[in-house]
Amino acid sequence: MTDTAPRTDSWTVAGRTFNSRLIVGTGKYRDYAQNAAAAEASGAEIVTVAVRRVNLTDPNQPVLTDFLEPKKYTYLPNTAGCFTGEDAVRTLRLAREAGGWTLVKLEVLADQRTLFPDMEETLRSLKLLTAEGFEVMVYCTDDPVYARKLEDAGAVAIMPLGAPIGSGLGVQNPINIRLIVEQSKVPVLVDAGVGTASDAAIAMELGCDGVLMNTAIAEARDPLLMASAMKHAVIAGRESYLAGRMKKRLYADPSSPLAGLI
Repeated sequence: MTDTAPRTDSWTVAGRTFNSRLIVGTGKYRDYAQNAAAAEASGAEIVTVAVRRVNLTDPNQPVLTDFLEPKKYTYLPNTAGCFTGEDAVRTLRLAREAGGWTLVKLEVLADQRTLFPDMEETLRSLKLLTAEGFEVMVYCTDDPVYARKLEDAGAVAIMPLGAPIGSGLGVQNPINIRLIVEQSKVPVLVDAGVGTASDAAIAMELGCDGVLMNTAIAEARDPLLMASAMKHAVIAGRESYLAGRMKKRLYADPSSPLAGLI
């Protein structure tokens, strides 16, 4: 008999438990209203916010919190656009003052062209933020050695890039992502590079705890439909991982037995 009972499959980061494994961004949308509609369609419970680019405090301009209710969504302030540890730490201090947020996403970028993380600055900033009581989810390279260093330094989640931010190239190094998943005791989420639903499913099939994306939804021809597609892709990828894929074989293996043929 097939088990059709709904599966409870939540995940936890820094003591907070969520049912959706999809995190969505708040940039590149036509306006905050479209952003809010896409977040709703995605089923996400966490939205990441670029503190330096999104209006959270100026009442004379549209305010993000008027469209994405902080009581409904967990806000994850991030340090997008920061190229030094000092800027990143200062930005997150401002976020804490503005909204009391302590669960944050750290990214310290190396250069404008690739937006790869500067791992030395990232690790240094992480140590400073952790000492100040922040719970830090960290955008990083897909380097298992550095991922371990980040976890040892207090990161509450490891977020290796699948491909460069906004590239839509998908997961380029599945082997390293899998190695990071296997060694980590904190959640691992692919952050950056997802372009379409199959990319999200692949990330989840590698055993990741979740996927963070922005451009893949915001720059789709139909952002709301893509948000829905990503919701289902993350669920499908997670269920596929839990189910356990078949073994790969070099030669064919018939679906029907050959013995006893007429």
